[in-house]
Amino acid sequence: MSIETNIKPSLWFAGNAEEAVHFYTSIFPSSKITDVSRYTAAGQEEHQMEVGSVMSMEFILHHRPFFAINGPPVFQFTQAISFTISCEDQKDVDYYWGKLSEGGEPGPCGWLKDKFGISWRVIPKAYEEMMGSRDVEQRFRVSEAKSTMGKFDIEGLRKAFEGK
Repeated sequence: MSIETNIKPSLWFAGNAEEAVHFYTSIFPSSKITDVSRYTAAGQEEHQMEVGSVMSMEFILHHRPFFAINGPPVFQFTQAISFTISCEDQKDVDYYWGKLSEGGEPGPCGWLKDKFGISWRVIPKAYEEMMGSRDVEQRFRVSEAKSTMGKFDIEGLRKAFEGK
């Protein structure tokens, strides 16, 4: 086994892979589309797609490889699979939350579903650090504060952590 083995998430979109990939690569830094394959007469009928439409796309989101498949609405995204964005500060939390929830559904505790149905969790690194505290009471207070939030508020978490 090679230690260099890579894992690449594959996402099945219901005819809107091209739109989704352009959306994601416009949001994340160090992102780009690396390959596009289009349907030919040989494969389009089976998948009910137009000749020349996007069949698949390979792309990079913030240095991570992804693969998008464009097909009929056979599969749906669920919250059982999600992506977590660990943010440096409130500005980053606000940015990613705002961009990804646009046209989607904000949820509790940093979760949201984007307009394509993919689930994301936008969390500050400060939250992760606070939850790593050895003090059970601090972790409990932060957890309680988190449960009242949709988008994370670092200052609110910090106040809870400090018992204020």
